Amino acid sequence: MQGVSYRDWTVSTARQLGLNGWVRNLRDGTVEAHLEGAAEAVEAMIDRMHEGPPAARVERIERHEAEPQQCEGFVRR
Repeated sequence: MQGVSYRDWTVSTARQLGLNGWVRNLRDGTVEAHLEGAAEAVEAMIDRMHEGPPAARVERIERHEAEPQQCEGFVRR
């Protein structure tokens, strides 16, 4: 995933869906996110992440199961 303001858009969208977690840029230019919340909200977020904000160019989404981190709120790292 990459694109202009993708992280800010991710934070805003995740908060709207009531998700907890974080989003950050990696050194190779990709964006990594950790999502926690109701399964339906997580699926809705992933669906939206395929498009991203208007200025984004999403090439692909890789999905991996992860252990909960007990995040409170959704933040940019």
